[in-house]
Amino acid sequence: MRRLFTSILLVGALTVSAQTTMTLHADQGKQIIPKEIYGQFAEHLGSCIYGGLWVGEGSSIPNTQGYRTDVLNALKELKVPVLRWPGGCFADEYHWMDGIGPKADRPKMVNNNWGGTIEDNSFGTNEFLNLCELLGTEPYISGNVGSGTVEEMAKWVEYVTSEGDSPMARLRRQNGRDHAWKVKYWGVGNESWGCGGNMRPEYYADVYRRYSTYCRNYDGNRLFKIASGASDYDYNWTRVLMENVGNRMDGLSLHYYTVMDWNAKGSATQFNDEIYYKTLAKCRGIEDVIKRHVAIMDSFDPNKHVALMLDEWGTWWDVEPGTNPGHLFQQNTLRDAIVASLTFDIFHKYTERLKMANIAQVVNVLQSMILTNDKKMTLTPTYHVFRMYNVHQDATYLPLDIQTATKEVSPSFGPLPMVSGTASRDQQGKVHISLTNVDLQNAQEVSITLQGMNAKKAVGEILTSGNISDHNTFDAPNQVKPIAFNGATISGNVLKIKLPAKSIVTLEIQ
Repeated sequence: MRRLFTSILLVGALTVSAQTTMTLHADQGKQIIPKEIYGQFAEHLGSCIYGGLWVGEGSSIPNTQGYRTDVLNALKELKVPVLRWPGGCFADEYHWMDGIGPKADRPKMVNNNWGGTIEDNSFGTNEFLNLCELLGTEPYISGNVGSGTVEEMAKWVEYVTSEGDSPMARLRRQNGRDHAWKVKYWGVGNESWGCGGNMRPEYYADVYRRYSTYCRNYDGNRLFKIASGASDYDYNWTRVLMENVGNRMDGLSLHYYTVMDWNAKGSATQFNDEIYYKTLAKCRGIEDVIKRHVAIMDSFDPNKHVALMLDEWGTWWDVEPGTNPGHLFQQNTLRDAIVASLTFDIFHKYTERLKMANIAQVVNVLQSMILTNDKKMTLTPTYHVFRMYNVHQDATYLPLDIQTATKEVSPSFGPLPMVSGTASRDQQGKVHISLTNVDLQNAQEVSITLQGMNAKKAVGEILTSGNISDHNTFDAPNQVKPIAFNGATISGNVLKIKLPAKSIVTLEIQ
């Protein structure tokens, strides 16, 4: 109770020192924000799978069919639309037949990409797809192109999706699953330019054409085949694939991480104001990257048959002290939450081409939603942003013109706007506006002209804290948590909001 009271005082006692004006065009929305923009990513990396999602039926940790019950319930609150698995770099060393059948008979393997961990393969295809069913989420399977074979991936598709009397369908039935799953999304390799085989784009284009030929549709399950795409600024990779693969692929992936220096990523929790603002500038750099890849795709595919799939994104910091460097376990502060909100604001603008995004990763790895340690669990600030923003899933994007102050941070990325925002109308006709004030010192007086709608009041939530480095721990799990926001008023067609420094707000306009 003391924490909640303090937060309310924090919101109400600020002196407004800056102004932002906006115009919401509630009558101009056309494009739907695909719910898949809010996708998640679960790789066999560190304790994302084992100890994060999966503990096994015999664990003393409360579980549902072997899945952590607390994590399951938390993910259901997020309305996770799609979950990518098993990697990542792990995907191109994963042989799916090692992860099926009786668990006692499954061979162990060394996770060469991530810390040399021994994996017992107790979490495999059946466990992943059953998890997706429990969550009500769409599975996205990344196939092994780097060290696998065309036959191996073709048989995987058959095992999962065939209802017939075929060898792989019979094998699935022997393993306890009578009816096939419906699995739409299939990735043909991962980062084939790097850990997925160090291929040239011209070579990979031919490899993709071969693999996609033998990955077939079974019994009404139509595959959405996703080619391994570029890393951030590699525009040539996208150009070569669009020219040499074209409409043989349904989607083309893209990866972008908010990292200032790959050799010195910095601490997740200890940083100064300059590093904070530069982080946000790098985060916003994703917009130019998306625009340039989209322009290349448009030049080859003006009718937008091939979707852009940003299936890895997020912050990447140094691992927490004392943890395995190969497990990528990092803390998650209010700064990470702001990175997430700014990123979604950008994603919403490009959904004519951008049809999916998957943050890295769902539990215990990089910019995760959830952290676990034995029986303890805590939700991260990023989790709260995903939950606050899920009102935009499958909603109609509404244009929002923003005039706000900027800060010169980095010549590489241009000026940083102090306020960011996005808006949508859901399928019930409700309008939601999400706003972020990135300024560390100054609150904002935000004035929004509401065009094309009538409104009487605005209610919502705010995510903020005393310090930008504040984060949730197992002993203090509610240090950064949303509370009710009452700082919005409507007079005529003008919505006014007192937006505290370093805060994220989502409002429902009624």
